[in-house]
Amino acid sequence: MRRIGLFGGTFDPPHHGHLLIAQEAQLALQLDEVWFIPVSDPPHKVRNELTSGADRLALTQAAVASQSTFKVLDLEIERKGKSYTFDTVEQLTNQFPEDHFYFLIGADMVEQLEKWYKIDQLKKMVTFAAFDRPGSHISAHKEVEHIPFLEVEISSSLIRKRVQEGKPIRYFVPESVRELIKERSLYGNYS
Repeated sequence: MRRIGLFGGTFDPPHHGHLLIAQEAQLALQLDEVWFIPVSDPPHKVRNELTSGADRLALTQAAVASQSTFKVLDLEIERKGKSYTFDTVEQLTNQFPEDHFYFLIGADMVEQLEKWYKIDQLKKMVTFAAFDRPGSHISAHKEVEHIPFLEVEISSSLIRKRVQEGKPIRYFVPESVRELIKERSLYGNYS
């Protein structure tokens, strides 16, 4: 039985903070692999200018290409519409019934778990594992494993803003992601 971490997000764009989270989750939970799952349309976020699914998928693939135990799944991008964790986890547990899945979330999401779509069924299919985020720390929660994590204040919104302002992003994202952002003219005028 493999131990798989599922890491969903918009990844718009993926950055070194995402990769550090995956690395530390892999270490803390003894995961065989971490699967990055770019969402099609996140039900909990409202953003008018979400970069296309194809671009976010390509950026995420570029970000993890050098790490053999990190994979990118396109199932939510291909499914289109609202991306509910339950639908994705149900599909993966049916497809890989022998594996044990851990769903990685930020500390800021722990208190919102009870509002998630079909959460009671979801809790039976995965183990939730949460990492600290700037401004949010995990309090004792019996249904969520804690992943110790250094706070890294890098965000996708910060990176998008820096690109729009013509500021460098070289040390915020892997070089392959930076090149793809430039090549595809994502997030504004990138020089």
